[in-house]
Amino acid sequence: MTQNPRSGGQILVDALKVHGTDTAFGVPGESYLDVLDALHESGIRFIINRQEGGAAFMADAYGKMTGKPGICFVTRGPGATNASIGVHTAFQDSSPMILFIGQVGSDFMDREAFQEVDYRRMFGQMAKWVAQIDRADRIPEYIARAFQVATSGRPGPVVLALPEDMLTTKAAVADTRAYLPTQGAPSAPQIAQLRQMLSEAKRPMLLLGGGGWNDKACADIQRFAEANQLPVGCAFRFQDLMDNSHPNYIGDVGIGINPKLAARVKEADVLIAIGPRLGEMTTSGYSIIASPVPQQRLVHIHASPEELGSVYQGELMIASGMPQAAAMLAAMEPVDAGAWSESVAQARAEYSAWQQQPNIFKDNNAPLNLWQVVQELKGQCPADTIITNGAGNYATWAHRYWNYGGMRTQLAPTSGAMGYSVPSGVAAKIVNPERTVVTFAGDGEYLMNGQELATAVQYKAGVVIIVFNNQMFGTIRMHQEREYPGRVSGTTLHNPDFAAVARAFGGHGEAVAATEEFGPALQRALAFTRAQSLPAIIELRYDGNLITPGATLDTIRKQAVAAGK
Repeated sequence: MTQNPRSGGQILVDALKVHGTDTAFGVPGESYLDVLDALHESGIRFIINRQEGGAAFMADAYGKMTGKPGICFVTRGPGATNASIGVHTAFQDSSPMILFIGQVGSDFMDREAFQEVDYRRMFGQMAKWVAQIDRADRIPEYIARAFQVATSGRPGPVVLALPEDMLTTKAAVADTRAYLPTQGAPSAPQIAQLRQMLSEAKRPMLLLGGGGWNDKACADIQRFAEANQLPVGCAFRFQDLMDNSHPNYIGDVGIGINPKLAARVKEADVLIAIGPRLGEMTTSGYSIIASPVPQQRLVHIHASPEELGSVYQGELMIASGMPQAAAMLAAMEPVDAGAWSESVAQARAEYSAWQQQPNIFKDNNAPLNLWQVVQELKGQCPADTIITNGAGNYATWAHRYWNYGGMRTQLAPTSGAMGYSVPSGVAAKIVNPERTVVTFAGDGEYLMNGQELATAVQYKAGVVIIVFNNQMFGTIRMHQEREYPGRVSGTTLHNPDFAAVARAFGGHGEAVAATEEFGPALQRALAFTRAQSLPAIIELRYDGNLITPGATLDTIRKQAVAAGK
């Protein structure tokens, strides 16, 4: 096919439509006005954000939710630097994403023109592919490759720079076909070897994680676990790969891991890791799985051949997409699980005990019990509620005590990025308006991207945001007390009235300081968001001494002093 001449911006938007794009996120800039004009009647919904970091986080969340690349548009220089946090998160989280950056015109390049940056150098280590489209007639080629790279193998971000004059240049060029993601698959001998290893095991365990999953892959891996009576753990911030109410699910393998679960990982004789990179957080600093040669017989299945063997030398390493591996494992003839069948119920009981009320609330007469807050959320919210959070100690209350209902009920950054909670919650509600979305946000974390509350109001995204206000950067304060007890420096916060902020933006806001106040406040917030399709904030004002479920700041400080710190 041939096309009549079109501007570069129009060719780009038409290419996005070819590849099934229905939503894009971004902050407008004069460097890509022709794209904005082409979006005007394209049928693609352009979500206007208030800061590029929020836009990029929303694109990452979209990629996680849908499996399709999240599309983000930002302007050159400051826009690109603001958006870089979302690119880094998408890379570490294995989320498909394409970031388009307006660039200075080609006649100004390499002069350090206004807001000029070399994006190949800037993003080189945090994206799967970085390029600049210098010719309008090659836009379809570049866009097709971007979608292909972002979704094939280990999913991840792609960055494309768009020189301003290229976007206004006209070219007669045909569109491409829609992209087709490609993945490897296990061979029959590899599945036979895995089955042989499993049949010889006494203490096997299944560990799920990473990107590239879909509903069918999760269902297939559940069938495999059930057929072989395997205990299943999920890697750090991938807890939604298996319904947490399933009897084979035994907990999350990440920060603050249940010590009994950590012991089970260490003592496993066959560990089948499907999808996770087995990075620092999942392995508790490379301690529960020794590097480079694990004590366990390790089966490592990952989408990227480059990942396999890079840190851990597995006995069996398989380069495969998650749907392909899960389907073959579901079809595998089950082994005799008699040697370990009773351990699943034991591990499940340990997980249930780990979820019980922590001693800090039994030993402290705290007015606001955060464990009870999560129990109330469980009681009022449906099983398919999407929980989002950023980084911080407050996230432990979701990670440890919430029961994720299955695929895509959790949005959280494995990169440890603060500021992720609100944008991801708003994006989740935009993508799935019929589902309940609850965001856990720290007080310091919320204010890093809380401006996206305006985006939630503008696009009628009725997300419920729980702000944990302990007036400090809690995680850093915890480490500070451990290393420099009693010497508080740089971690104390003076916060606004978050409930009033919500009302100022046009949403609903309440502050809660006692346990008995939370249930009614949650009921009102949920009713408001459902009736008005607008966001709500419930601010939790609580004792910052109650820093984690396992220890108070006072305890951490005393232990540090006793140790001679």
